[in-house]
Amino acid sequence: MKALTFKRYGKSPDIGFSHVAQPTLQPDEILVQVHAAALNPIDNMVPAGTFKPVLHFKLPATLGSDLAGVVVKVGPRVTRFKPGDEVYASLFDTGRGSLAELAAVPESAAALKPAQLDFVQAAAIPMVALTAWQALTERMNLQAGQKVFIPAGSGGIGTLAIQLAHHLGAQVGTTVSTGNVELVRSLGADEIVDYKKQAFEQLLSGYDAVLGTVKGDAIEKSLTILKPGGRIVSLIGPLDVAFAKARKLNVILQIVFSLMSRKILKLARQRGVDYGFLFVRPDGQQLAEIGALLDAGHIRPVIDKVFAFDQAKEALAYLALGRAKGKVVVRVR
Repeated sequence: MKALTFKRYGKSPDIGFSHVAQPTLQPDEILVQVHAAALNPIDNMVPAGTFKPVLHFKLPATLGSDLAGVVVKVGPRVTRFKPGDEVYASLFDTGRGSLAELAAVPESAAALKPAQLDFVQAAAIPMVALTAWQALTERMNLQAGQKVFIPAGSGGIGTLAIQLAHHLGAQVGTTVSTGNVELVRSLGADEIVDYKKQAFEQLLSGYDAVLGTVKGDAIEKSLTILKPGGRIVSLIGPLDVAFAKARKLNVILQIVFSLMSRKILKLARQRGVDYGFLFVRPDGQQLAEIGALLDAGHIRPVIDKVFAFDQAKEALAYLALGRAKGKVVVRVR
C-alpha cells in the first residue's frame, strides 16, 4: 500500500511516498481504509527528532496521527466495531501513522464518525479535540464562569479549544492577528488581543487557567495574568519530571526534564500557580463524547486547506509555515 514515510531522524529525514506492507492486525485492532488524515505540528517535529526519546517508531515510519475512514477488518477481540463502520481516531503515541491507504487502529482509540461530518471534517477533529478535552476538563477542571487564556486562537488547537471552553461556560481570552479577530469571536472568544499591536500580559488579568500553545517566552509571560491558585497546562514544554515518571522514562531523562522545567516551576511557585506539561493520549470514549457535541452543533471543525494525497508532503510544508486558520487535511481517498 502507499504511505507517506520518513526513513531517518534529523535535518534530512527523507520524507516521501513508499510502498509498504499492509499493517499486521493485532487481536484488539481494527483495519481502517483511510479516507482523510489531518496534520498536526508534531507531524513535522517527529521526523526532526524532537520527540525521539519519547515517541518510538520502527523506521521507516508512516507519518500522521489523525484519520477518518471505513473499517474493513476487525481483530478477534474487537467488540465495538464491524466492517463497514465509519470511524475516526488519533494514532498519536501508538507507533502507527495515518498518512496511508490503510491503518491499523487500536479499538480503544477509535469512535464512530460523527454523523453530521464528512470524512475530511471528521479527520480534522481527533488530536486537537482530545488535547483540548484532556487539558480543559481533566487537568484544569475548568468550570462555568472561570477564565481561561488560549493563545494562538486561530490555529488548529486554538479554534477547537476556544469552542470547548465556551461550551463549558468559561470566559475565553486569546491572541490573534487582526485578520482573525472575527473568526475567534465567532467561536466564542470573549477577550481578544491583536498580538501584532498589543501585549497580552499588559491587557489581561484575573485568569484561572492558561493553555500553553506558543513557544518562546509566552509561558512565562502568562504567569502574570493568572490568579493565585491558577494553573498552566502547556502543550509545548518545557517537559517536566511528572511527565517523565508517568511514561516510566529512565533516570537520565528525568534529570534532563527536571533541569528543563526548573525555571518555569520556580516562577510558578513564586506566583502561587501550578505548571504541568500535557502529552495527549488516544481515547475512543472521549472521541465518542466529543462526537456527540459535534453532532449537536456545539463545536465544529475549522479547516484551512485540503490537499490531495499526492500533495501530502506539500501539506506538511504548508503547515510548517504556521499560518493555517484551523486544520490542514489530506484527502487520502
